[in-house]
Amino acid sequence: MALTLSDVHRFEASRPRLEAIAYRLLGSASEAEDAVQETFLRWQAADVDRVEVPEAWLTKVLTNLCLNQLTSARARRETYVGQWLPEPLLAGDPMLGPADTAEQRESVSYAVLVLLERLAPNERAVYVLREAFAYPHREIAEILDITESASQQIFHRAKKHVADGRARTEIDRDAARRIVDEFLAAATSGRTEPLVRLLTQDAVAIGDGGGKVPARAKAFEGALAVAKFMRGLFRPGPAQRALAGGSPEIYATTANGEPALVAVVDGRVFGVMCLEITPEGIAAFRNQVNPDKLERATRQWAAVDHGEPLLTLFPQ
Repeated sequence: MALTLSDVHRFEASRPRLEAIAYRLLGSASEAEDAVQETFLRWQAADVDRVEVPEAWLTKVLTNLCLNQLTSARARRETYVGQWLPEPLLAGDPMLGPADTAEQRESVSYAVLVLLERLAPNERAVYVLREAFAYPHREIAEILDITESASQQIFHRAKKHVADGRARTEIDRDAARRIVDEFLAAATSGRTEPLVRLLTQDAVAIGDGGGKVPARAKAFEGALAVAKFMRGLFRPGPAQRALAGGSPEIYATTANGEPALVAVVDGRVFGVMCLEITPEGIAAFRNQVNPDKLERATRQWAAVDHGEPLLTLFPQ
């Protein structure tokens, strides 16, 4: 049946929420957009006059499409070149969704999205719908065709898995920015010791190049190893400049609500480094340099004036 203009408007009103759900479920903005578009096609083919609660119907269709996608994604990631990291979303991206509560902010943080990769697809779905969007277990049960008690059990199990991997800490924005500035000063000093002092003892550094940009297949672990890696990463040299395709301009911003450094070369986002900052120091660097996962970031970056960069690496 052909959709009326009212039916189209109803879907479009739900699109931001659907995209935010899909992104949290898939960790990919492009895959989230595809899932939402497929949901629209299902809406277009449905007898919408018989749909009692359109928002619930759309959420159910989208969630199940994402669950199917997650199952196939797991198989693809087994053959992925190097480390797999989510697609970062820069500050102001509407796909980040609600951020009114600590739970909502945490659910889209880069650190938690990485942890969600460890969950079974149904655990991830229950966690996202409950923690980020406050769906009651009764509605989650209807969406996933499970019992309400099963939804509650799955949620508690998923929440424990996430909590085991990360202690919730919200760092004051000004304090986080000071740490970022201190990190840049230490990383460009050419010395290891100042970097070590900023890191937790169990700090890690992970890079995702997707086989298209060189990135170490195994994470760097421990403060000293991470500090040496960062010192080399910021050391001027023709090899680094050739790899970046120019002289990257470095900006401080946020990605997925966490402090981040963005490297921009000729208007193109070359890399996004997300920093996980705890009261004890910087616990993790997650570097996204796979160009396929930075296309949206480049579009979002070009839409806003970011002023002057903090520094320019590898000038000629």
